[in-house]
Amino acid sequence: MKLDNALPAYLRAALQPSTTEAIYSDYDLNNDRAGVLPDGKPAAVLVPLILRKTGWQVLLTLRSEQMPFHAGQISFPGGRCAADDADMQATSLREFEEETGVPQQQVKILGQFEQYHTVTNFRITPFVGVIAPPVRLSPDPREVAEIFEVPFSFVSNLSNFKRQSALWQGQQRFYYSIPWQNRYIWGATAGLLRTLAKRMQASSNGNLR
Repeated sequence: MKLDNALPAYLRAALQPSTTEAIYSDYDLNNDRAGVLPDGKPAAVLVPLILRKTGWQVLLTLRSEQMPFHAGQISFPGGRCAADDADMQATSLREFEEETGVPQQQVKILGQFEQYHTVTNFRITPFVGVIAPPVRLSPDPREVAEIFEVPFSFVSNLSNFKRQSALWQGQQRFYYSIPWQNRYIWGATAGLLRTLAKRMQASSNGNLR
């Protein structure tokens, strides 16, 4: 199924109805919260899509080792809601521009999907947007060590996700990962990608490849 030209419209439909009611979290594979989550600090991320000659790509960042949370991990551009942000979408766009150097005016938002609650107590609202060319990246070195791309066809395929575990604060904890080449994408970022892939699979009855 070739979606190079049709993907934005397809995604826009898959993201309807736009909702934040269903909340996924780092606790879904672990039983230490018994289904009860704290309110969480409001945050937002952007899942940026870029059309290249090889097809649609998802832009991801490697966080600087100087960051107070999730240092050195792979994530989407995003962060905490600021007092002067109009809404969570504004937060995602502001953070995208700050971290990548790409003007937010180049982003066309397609929709949003289910919130995700992290073990570090952030309540993330994820948005999906297409980045119009030309894309000239100028990352903020205080926040971003590197920016790279992963094929959307890879991260939208549920069979590429793995359930893994590791010791954290003396406990065995389970999480999702989706390794790509030499990149280890895991935790909340993998959880968000998996949620989006599930949305697309449900929309296409499992026929999207």
